[in-house]
Amino acid sequence: MRSLYLKISASIVLIPLILSCSSENSPKLSEQSLIPMPVSVTATDSVFELDENTAIYAQSGNEEVKNIAQYLADRLNPATGLDIEVKTANDASVAGSIHLTLTDADTTLGDEGYELTIATSGIKLLAHQPAGLFRGIQTLRQALPAAIEKSEKQSGPWRIPTGTVRDYPEYAYRGAMLDVARHFFSVEDVKRYIDLIASYKMNVLHLHLSDDQGWRIEIKSWPKLATYGGSTNVGGGKGGYYTQEQYSDLVNYAQSQYITIVPEIDMPGHTNSALASYPELNCNEKDPNPKLYEGIEVGFSTLCTSKELTYKFVDDVVRELAALTPGPYIHVGGDESHVTPMEEYIPFINRVQDIVQSHGKHMIGWDEVTNASLKPTSVAQYWAKAEYAQSAAKQGAKLIMSPAKYAYLDMQYDSTSKYGLHWAAYIELDSAYNWEPSTMVSGVSRKDILGVEAPIWTETIADMDALEYMAFPRLPGLAEIGWSPKSARDWTQYRDRLGKHGKRMEAMGIGYYPSKQVVWEK
Repeated sequence: MRSLYLKISASIVLIPLILSCSSENSPKLSEQSLIPMPVSVTATDSVFELDENTAIYAQSGNEEVKNIAQYLADRLNPATGLDIEVKTANDASVAGSIHLTLTDADTTLGDEGYELTIATSGIKLLAHQPAGLFRGIQTLRQALPAAIEKSEKQSGPWRIPTGTVRDYPEYAYRGAMLDVARHFFSVEDVKRYIDLIASYKMNVLHLHLSDDQGWRIEIKSWPKLATYGGSTNVGGGKGGYYTQEQYSDLVNYAQSQYITIVPEIDMPGHTNSALASYPELNCNEKDPNPKLYEGIEVGFSTLCTSKELTYKFVDDVVRELAALTPGPYIHVGGDESHVTPMEEYIPFINRVQDIVQSHGKHMIGWDEVTNASLKPTSVAQYWAKAEYAQSAAKQGAKLIMSPAKYAYLDMQYDSTSKYGLHWAAYIELDSAYNWEPSTMVSGVSRKDILGVEAPIWTETIADMDALEYMAFPRLPGLAEIGWSPKSARDWTQYRDRLGKHGKRMEAMGIGYYPSKQVVWEK
């Protein structure tokens, strides 16, 4: 009996120890590798588990919320194999499920903010606008094990740490720019990039649709722009272009993920593909009939700013693009137009700005456009010169911050990088993360800034493998600069989160650069 008593006693002593270890080993919401860092995370010590009884309930009578709920189900079902269904309900009374609602939402969350409450009994995602629900889903994805991002069934369990996340963006504009002019990227490639930037709560995709090397959008009133001007790439080889139907498909796909497409037609420089297609737009007597160009040097081309035909061309292009683009902006480039005399450049930009406005859009231009007289509704994109950013602020125009030495994702990580250039800088992860938009330029403050953007130019980037290698893992850091409050950003803490995030990027199929600055969790 004494031996039996000792065995029972030992078992009784061990029970609380086992329970304690189980509690200690449970994931904590505050310890998840959430990127961008939310405004507020309050963790509790339990978990919610997805199982065969879990459903997603969308607010009744709101088709947009139902579509967002289906998006979530489509993210969860491949890896879990649970076949989670979307249903409708006006309350959160069904235990063990996920509820998406706009009812009684806090208006201080703004258009993209959300409140995510995770309890053992269920999950509630609340937002003031549908975009907020979509952003909250990205946080919910990251609160699950990384294997949730796999496209085939994985073994569970699918546990989500409990707690509350209250979150909203620092900047209204959080963009990524993709240059499809130097090397053409297919519709499916662009959709893949949309998926990736959406997962980090970015809300703008800026498409650089024309340059010296290629014209990538069908313009029905000037058809040779695409069919001839879009026929090559940097280094030669087959180019390509988007039909207007394909472009509209991209716009709609982006809208389904609450991303705005900003199309760019670069002018008056970076226009060789247009001049080769329609030499009448050229007034260079030394080279009256330009040939298609496959190099990477810039600054040698210009539209003929003295011809009235040029402004008919601009008006036609902007008119067709504006009709296809529901977003508020048309980007007109304006950079590196070295052979356009300033006395011609300024009136050209002023007139183009009026043309853009006449078609119901606002103009964005690279920072050189501040030489002209900007309207308060126009936006300058800072990439190089502080004095141009200061000029935009003095004129009352907003700024997008894209400093080349920190935000250009095509810059090499270091001298051993297999892709990219380094004319602006070598940009390792710490450099890409450790800059603050509101203090970047003297005389430019938070109130002057619309947002941030991470451009990727494609002189040396010809496919998605190269694109993802150069964009990741720097793009998540740029996304955090745009979303998270300044007080929440810290390089050391971010580096640790990013390291834990490595296996998530692997699950998403992202071929990222394994920087030695980070300890990557495999």
